[in-house]
Amino acid sequence: MHKQEKLNNLIKRELSQIILRELDLPSDIVVTVTRVAVASSGFYAKVFVSIIPTEKREGVIDALERRIYFLQQQLNKKLKIRPVPKIEFVTEKKTEEAGRVEELLKKIKDLEKNE
Repeated sequence: MHKQEKLNNLIKRELSQIILRELDLPSDIVVTVTRVAVASSGFYAKVFVSIIPTEKREGVIDALERRIYFLQQQLNKKLKIRPVPKIEFVTEKKTEEAGRVEELLKKIKDLEKNE
């Protein structure tokens, strides 16, 4: 596995655990870190998150951004690399698009059954 991929996976795993354990999110909200893209410089990382239900996405992103310094501190403690990339949260669109495609396929299948 490429060094960049390993770093992406490491940050994804650690940040997922930090969000799960350290953030006090309502029980009806599921936040999943779907992927991480660390810049080639190593100084920045885009953290893609999927949020269910999607109606609460903006509120959860706001909450994550308000706690970004805390999350960054926790990540700095966990990782044994320097520099630890500064994180930026981004809403994962691919997961949402895949869900929409599956929903449409199910509707088509249901229509075919009823014909």
